[in-house]
Amino acid sequence: MEDDFEFEFTEDPKLSVERYEEMIRNQDQYFFDALAFENIIDYYIDKNDPIKALQVIDYAVSQHPFAAVFHIKKAQLYVFTNQISLAFESLEKAEMLEPSDADIYMIKGNIFETMERHDDAIENLKRALEMAENKDEVLMQISFVYQNMGDYEEAIKYLKLCLENNMENQDALYEMAFCYDVLDKQEESIQFYEQYIDSEPYSFAAWYNLGNAFHKLSLFEKAIDAYDYAILIKESFASAYFNKGNALVQLDRFNEAIEVYRQTFEYEPPNADTYCAMGECYEKLEKMDEARSFYKKAVKMDTKMADAWYGIGVTLDFEERYFESLHFYKKALNIDDENPDYWFAIADAHYKLNNLEESVTAYEKVIEFNPLDVEAWLDYSSIVFEQNDLKKCLEIIAEGIKNNPDSAELYYRFVAYLFADGQYNEALNQLQTALSTDAEKHYLLFEYLPQLQSNKVIIDIINSYIKLD
Repeated sequence: MEDDFEFEFTEDPKLSVERYEEMIRNQDQYFFDALAFENIIDYYIDKNDPIKALQVIDYAVSQHPFAAVFHIKKAQLYVFTNQISLAFESLEKAEMLEPSDADIYMIKGNIFETMERHDDAIENLKRALEMAENKDEVLMQISFVYQNMGDYEEAIKYLKLCLENNMENQDALYEMAFCYDVLDKQEESIQFYEQYIDSEPYSFAAWYNLGNAFHKLSLFEKAIDAYDYAILIKESFASAYFNKGNALVQLDRFNEAIEVYRQTFEYEPPNADTYCAMGECYEKLEKMDEARSFYKKAVKMDTKMADAWYGIGVTLDFEERYFESLHFYKKALNIDDENPDYWFAIADAHYKLNNLEESVTAYEKVIEFNPLDVEAWLDYSSIVFEQNDLKKCLEIIAEGIKNNPDSAELYYRFVAYLFADGQYNEALNQLQTALSTDAEKHYLLFEYLPQLQSNKVIIDIINSYIKLD
């Protein structure tokens, strides 16, 4: 027997692979211990060669018929190659040999989850949890199942258990933020991360997620402080720099934001998102050449970045180069043809070029995709008013009010159109509705029809509301 087998129980994984391949070439038969076989199997899995890995497993089973690990690995490979029934067969064999191996039930749970058999997945994962040495991984998987079921409260419960088992599980920290975000419970998210930081003050991931929660509540100063702590702990944390830049933008601190965005380049290669963000900062500072330069860098890296194409258009529009701006707005629209901002920009550019029909068509698209855009209803009706179609004007504003019943701007415009159309009684009725909505904005009526300032009836009605206020 010793002539047929080589006994080496502690050899290097690389040597195990070399010996195995030598054995295959020589059509010989060597002996490998179980760990050596595992290393060889993992080598072929890492090389994305499931066929060779399965061949090694069959050879391993012939030498180690009572080792459950090889049936488990075979099941994993069958899952990878979408041979689910064979995966279950292998797991049954593994369970007969080693019923207390948590991996068996982890794999079963994951298979059931892909089949959307959530209850079966939970049952098997909870069984794995009883047997697992490292419970945090199993608890994470249970949380994922509950997320897929739409039960984010239960998912959070298991993520908390996961972190109790392993406070350094960063994936659980990010998943926690996601669940709180879906539930729109940013206050609870902040409370959780602050408590977590009390125990783990050097967790850069916790500070980062705390910053994101503050950001979502528009507490931008606090968000910046949290990002600064994350950066202090992990200087190379590029995402924290980027999000800090976004918070600075919200505070109109554009020069600071540009410098913070630039710092990301020290720790990761420049990317289109950062270039686009920097372009927007320069745009807000009305430095259009610099803005355009960064937007161009963004689209050079990612031709599908619609916001950057749109940004180039904005810079040209600012310079009154409306025909050129249209070209870039359309490039953005070709990527995202349901974006109301792009349609609005196109409508405005066409109007400035006196292409009124094209402008009207574009405004119709704006209100189709965003009926809450009060400015679009006003501009759309204004163009129609210029074309002396008062009936359509009134229809447009009435529809705008139906979608935005609290908009004083629309009511005052409605009053103006009614007066222009000679519907005085209805105009006075709508004036009272406008004043009830927001009396302070009565000046809007006179901006559109200044001649009404000499109408004593209107002035008296307005004064009665202002005195009441």
